[in-house]
Amino acid sequence: MKKVLVVCGNGLGSSMIVEMNVKAALKDMGKDAEVSHTDLTTAKTEQADLFLGSEDIVESLEDGNKNVVKLKNLMDKNELREALENNL
Repeated sequence: MKKVLVVCGNGLGSSMIVEMNVKAALKDMGKDAEVSHTDLTTAKTEQADLFLGSEDIVESLEDGNKNVVKLKNLMDKNELREALENNL
């Protein structure tokens, strides 16, 4: 099963909301994945098939090995769905 990790600065507010939106989008798309959220520091040591977060936060995760998607607007469900369709 694919793993999606939603990342924000503290791993509390916005990443939890985006996690719920990711789960809803995946359900609508008929796809299954393990979805969780975390803070940036923890995300640097985590393994996942897809890392999602705002541009200013997740750009520091890019190491050439991680599949990192930088979202312009965390609350834009269409942008989120497109990111999932293109990366899972």
